[in-house]
Amino acid sequence: MEKVLLTAVNSQYIHSNLAVRYLKAYTKDIDFDISIKEFSINDRLERVFASIMDEKPDLVAFSCYIWNIEFVEKLANLIKRVDTNIQILYGGPEVSYDSRNFLLKSAGDFVIEGEGEETLREFFLWKLKNGFKRMDCTIKGLYSKNSDGEILYGGARELMNMNSVVFPYGEDDDLSNKIVYYEFSRGCPFNCKYCLSSTIRGVRFLELERAKKELKFLSDKKVKLVKFVDRTFNANPKLTIELWKYLADLDTDTLFHFEISADILTDQCLEVLNKAPKGRFQLEVGVQSTNDEVLRNVNRYVEFEDIKKKVLCIQKFNNIKQHLDLIAGLPGEDLVSFIKSFNDVYSVKPEELQLGFLKLLKGSPMRDEAESWGMSYSPYPPYEILRTKDITFDEIMLLKRVEAVVDKYYNSGKFSNILNYMVPKFKTPFYFYHELGEFFYRKGYLNRNVSSSGYYKAFIEFNDEVLEEDNSILKEIIKYDYLKFNKKSWIPPFLNRYNKKDEESLIKNMLKEKGEYNKNMHFEKFCIDITKYINEDLKILGDNYILF
Repeated sequence: MEKVLLTAVNSQYIHSNLAVRYLKAYTKDIDFDISIKEFSINDRLERVFASIMDEKPDLVAFSCYIWNIEFVEKLANLIKRVDTNIQILYGGPEVSYDSRNFLLKSAGDFVIEGEGEETLREFFLWKLKNGFKRMDCTIKGLYSKNSDGEILYGGARELMNMNSVVFPYGEDDDLSNKIVYYEFSRGCPFNCKYCLSSTIRGVRFLELERAKKELKFLSDKKVKLVKFVDRTFNANPKLTIELWKYLADLDTDTLFHFEISADILTDQCLEVLNKAPKGRFQLEVGVQSTNDEVLRNVNRYVEFEDIKKKVLCIQKFNNIKQHLDLIAGLPGEDLVSFIKSFNDVYSVKPEELQLGFLKLLKGSPMRDEAESWGMSYSPYPPYEILRTKDITFDEIMLLKRVEAVVDKYYNSGKFSNILNYMVPKFKTPFYFYHELGEFFYRKGYLNRNVSSSGYYKAFIEFNDEVLEEDNSILKEIIKYDYLKFNKKSWIPPFLNRYNKKDEESLIKNMLKEKGEYNKNMHFEKFCIDITKYINEDLKILGDNYILF
C-alpha cells in the first residue's frame, strides 16, 4: 500500500494545521496509507528532513504559506536528491497563484490550486485507477509535471459546498496545549485589495447545528483556545448571534477567538456579547488605518468612528479581550497619516494593538497596482513592503522599531502601570514608543536576547538617558509590575527591597487571627502608596506593604 505523508510546517510549535487535517478526513476511506506529520519552522531543517524520510513515503504533500514556503522548497529539494521516485505535491495559498511557473521551477511534481479537499480526493482515486507512478494527471484544480517536464492543467475547480467538508478532529487527537483552528465560513463579503479573499466572491457557511456539535466536541476535549479562521466571522449577523449565544451558554473554560468587522456589529450582536462569560470570547478587529481616503484606496469603505463606537461599547462590558490591527505601507498613507492612525487606535486602549506591514501577496489586486503607488516590496516571502511613493524605507524601519517595543511592552500586558507612568510624559503615545524604539535600537537591544528583568531595567536606563528624571517613584512602579508577573522570592538588584522581618511577622499574625492567611502570600514593602498612585494617580510618600 502506497504511503502518503500530509506535511505541515507551522509558524510556531503551539499552532496546529487545519488544512492537512481536512485533507486526511476527506480522503480517509481511500486505500492509501495516509498520515500527518507536523513541524515548526523553528525546527532544524535536517531534523525535519530525517523525520520525513524515516516514514519511507511514496508521496509527500506540503501545506504551503508565506511563512514556510522557503523551508518547504528546501525540504523538497533534499527529498528529490535522495530519491527521485518520491512524489511531491504542494497546496495552499502560497502556491495557488501562478502555479504553473512555481511548479516549473520547483523540485515537486504536483500543485493543487485553491481548495484542496475534492481535488486531492479525485487525485488519489485517479492514482488508484491509473497506477500510482502515472504523472500525467489532468483533473480539475491540479497542475502536474509529466516525464518530459511539461506542465499539465486540468482547469479551474468550482468552489465546494461547506457542508461537504469533513470535521477533521477525532476522539484520539491530542489537542492539549495547542491552538485549535476552526472554520465556520469561507470567503469574505469585502474586497480589500491586499487580501486573497478579495479574489473569491461570496461567503459560504456551515450548517449551524453541525457547527454547534463540533464546537461542543472541542469544548468537551478541554481545548484552551479555538481560533476561528473565518475572514469576517460576523458577515451574517443572524448566524453570528445564534452561534455566539450557544457558545456563551456552554459550561466550558475554552476561549473562542473571532476575526470580525466591528462596524457591522448589530445591536443584537452587542447584546449577546454583553452577556457572555468573562474570558469566553476574544475579538480581532481590523482597523488598518483611520484615514478614510487610504481605506478607499484598498476598497475598504468604513469609517474609524464607527469602529471606535463599537469597540468602546464592548470595552464597557469588561468581559471580552479586543485586539486591533493597523497596517503600515498602505497606498496613499505617509508617516504623518500613520502616526495619526496609531494615536487614534491607542486612544481606544485595546488589550492588544498589532502593528503589521503591508504584504503584497501573490494573486492579490494590490500587487497589480504596486507600480502605480510607487511600491517596492520584497520578492521573497512574505513579500513585505519596503517603500512607497508616500513612505520611505527609513520610515518603514522606524515603524519596525516601534512595532517591536509596542509588542513587547503594550501587548504583553506585563508593564501596564509603567506605561501609564511613562506615556503621558510625551506629546503623543506614538512619540513615546518612537523614542523607546530608537533607544532600544541605539542600545542594540533589538538584535540580542534581553532577560526578563532586563526589559524592566531598560525603563530606568531610558528615564536616565532620555528623560533625565529622578527614578525613585519609577522604580517602585517597576517593582510593582515586576512582582505581579515574576517570582516573588527575588527581585533584580536595580530595585530596592525594604521588607523587615518583624513587620512581616506582624502582618502575618494579623491575617492568621482573621483566618485570611495562606503560605502562598507574599508581602512587599513600598516607599510610596502604590495603590493610591495606580488607582488615583496620587503620589503619596510613606511606607506601605502590598500583599501579592
